Amino acid sequence: MFDEHPPLIVTAAMDDGAFAWFEDLRQSHFPRHRNKVPAHLTLLHALPGVHERAVAQTLKAACKRRRPLQLDVRGPWSLDHGVAYRLASPDLERMRAELAEAFSPWLTRQDQAPFRPHITIQNKTDPGDARLLLEHLQMEFEPFHIFAEGLLLWRYLGGPWALVERFEFDEP
Repeated sequence: MFDEHPPLIVTAAMDDGAFAWFEDLRQSHFPRHRNKVPAHLTLLHALPGVHERAVAQTLKAACKRRRPLQLDVRGPWSLDHGVAYRLASPDLERMRAELAEAFSPWLTRQDQAPFRPHITIQNKTDPGDARLLLEHLQMEFEPFHIFAEGLLLWRYLGGPWALVERFEFDEP
């Protein structure tokens, strides 16, 4: 299906507690037959796999000068056919902008669009079901913080992803 260099995806590595919470929601609400990847916060959707070494070196360098980033979970957000949680973090937005600049020759239209950080817990479902879930989650929601502890590099395999490498932020 893909050549020997499948596209690359860059996500933030969430702290264990945040990942477990969002993954539980995703497992509960994402249509099972469509749920091919774990809960994630995508920073870049499709970098050329042929440049994997350069991408990995850039991600490693970006992590060396950072400490874990606090992300504010702002609440559930409608995707029409699903629900995501909006996130806010000036530090995350700065880092993502730096990565986009570094990879600018390779960015797809999707990655050139404004960055709207979010974690999807439901997608590709009936809009009525999505609306009910959104209303339920909004009633219970109280803002909270999570942390990004590094970056994850993935290969896109036509649905599922394969983890290539995890890069930890170096500063405590």
